[in-house]
Amino acid sequence: MVAAALVITAAIVVIGAVLSGSLTFVSIAAVLAVALGAAAVRITQTELVTSRRDAAAGLARQAQEYRELAEQRSGEQREFVEAMGSRVGKAERAAAQLESAVVASQGRAAATMRRLNAETRRADLAEAEGSRLAVALEESEERAAEAVVRVAELENENDVLRSENQGLRTELDIATSWPQTGTA
Repeated sequence: MVAAALVITAAIVVIGAVLSGSLTFVSIAAVLAVALGAAAVRITQTELVTSRRDAAAGLARQAQEYRELAEQRSGEQREFVEAMGSRVGKAERAAAQLESAVVASQGRAAATMRRLNAETRRADLAEAEGSRLAVALEESEERAAEAVVRVAELENENDVLRSENQGLRTELDIATSWPQTGTA
């Protein structure tokens, strides 16, 4: 505003001096117009430099905020990857334990079935001991049935854990393939 007012004042003074027709007034008006124009240019240049500094400071603040945000997101990503890795490790250990339990249960079931077959053969060979062997046979069948039921339960648990493990692996793969943000 001040710069514009100075230029307008200089123009009015020059026009007034030209209209007066005096060479002295025109010369003084010309010098005054140059001085007022220089002052207007200086004011405008100072405003321009100030506004550029303010803009640069604002951009620097924004870049710093983005850098801090990127660092925070990067830290959260690292924590997530570590947590998912830990969960996957636990799930893999649990699955391995269940697999071992299934194998052991299957071995016990096979052993129980062998004993059941041996008991059945002995019952056929010794009918005189039929009542005693019939009780043993019933007990063996109960153990075999329990073992088969337990094997089925463990296999179901193993399938569930494998499914959860696969889901966690998928989540981990997605989390680790998510693009990392750089710092500003």
